[in-house]
Amino acid sequence: MTELNTWLSLVHTRGLGPKLLRKLLAGFGSVDAITSASDSKLADIGLSRKVIAAMNNVDQALIDADINWLQEGDDRHVLTLDSALYPALLKEIADPPIVLYVRGDPEVLQTPQLAIIGSRKPGPGAQVNAQRLAGEIASFGITITSGLALGVDAIAHRATLDANGFTVAVTATGLDRVYPASHQSLAQEIAASGAIISEFPIGTNPQPAYFPRRNRIISGLSYGTLVVEAALKSGTLTTAAHATEQGREVFAIPGNIDNPQARGSHALLKDGATLVETSADILRQLAPVIPKSIDFVTNPDTATAPKNPSPTLPALNKEATIPRTKACPKKFTNAADNDKQSTVVAAIEYEPLSLDELVEVTGYDIITITNLTLELELHGSIETVAGGKYQKIITEK
Repeated sequence: MTELNTWLSLVHTRGLGPKLLRKLLAGFGSVDAITSASDSKLADIGLSRKVIAAMNNVDQALIDADINWLQEGDDRHVLTLDSALYPALLKEIADPPIVLYVRGDPEVLQTPQLAIIGSRKPGPGAQVNAQRLAGEIASFGITITSGLALGVDAIAHRATLDANGFTVAVTATGLDRVYPASHQSLAQEIAASGAIISEFPIGTNPQPAYFPRRNRIISGLSYGTLVVEAALKSGTLTTAAHATEQGREVFAIPGNIDNPQARGSHALLKDGATLVETSADILRQLAPVIPKSIDFVTNPDTATAPKNPSPTLPALNKEATIPRTKACPKKFTNAADNDKQSTVVAAIEYEPLSLDELVEVTGYDIITITNLTLELELHGSIETVAGGKYQKIITEK
């Protein structure tokens, strides 16, 4: 505990980030040597007077808060850079966290990981892809890592849990709180069978600047990062950029060229990301880079038939995730049917979907979907395309 106090004193030193600490460790050899060094020696290695003063005046109450949290349960851990349980792959990045706060099983961090990330408001197709691929890849013995955010992150975590796989959530807050608050239950489930981790001390609230820092950990833990759907300006692309800088694989799922939520994915593909259509596309790339000593299923050609098939995608919250559209020329007389019609057209805004897929993403039964598509087709709002799928008819203005 005395050594941990020393590490935590550095964590709580203002201005002393991971890169600077790594420089100090290289110069002094240990955290004890750093904290016992004279001010002049610290200055000689490049520390400013402001940081040196901060090192000498760390608030012990902040350290005590971390220690108290740690002692509140057996599932709570603080991993320092020199800990045997500190994930080796993360330690390889240019600025690994000084410590990792962990709730759950820290040994899960030693398993091979794939990051699955994407939009907080994914379209229906992206939701299906995130759910399917996370479940399948988890079934092949790869841990799914994400950021506990709304949208793709939450879908990936949930699909992995439902497939009885391991999942890791990396947060931008202290582990005494959950952000977003609506993910309290999901966070509890992740901690019970996987791990939630953060580099931020107990008591840290979410701040915009913390999410890019969180993102480098998501990619740093993982052999590859899969972008399911992303706009051009998004936190998702910063994670992909970190993965590239860290020398890790980047994967992307293409989308409709008219969908602004797919343009970030297309930009990654133009820059050399691996195009993903099935789990096999990912597993073929990961198999050569994951050490042979790590046990996971290595036959990518069976990736479309996982040992734990993904569960059915739950019905969406249509009010929250599917925007209303004005593209339906025919209106039902019943307001509820009117809403259902709008929901179906919005679901195929950017990509064709089959009857079964429409049932999945809307939550309506097959009879309702059949009637809705027939009405919409008769009145020129949608049309049938190859494969028996339906697509929205775009009218010229």
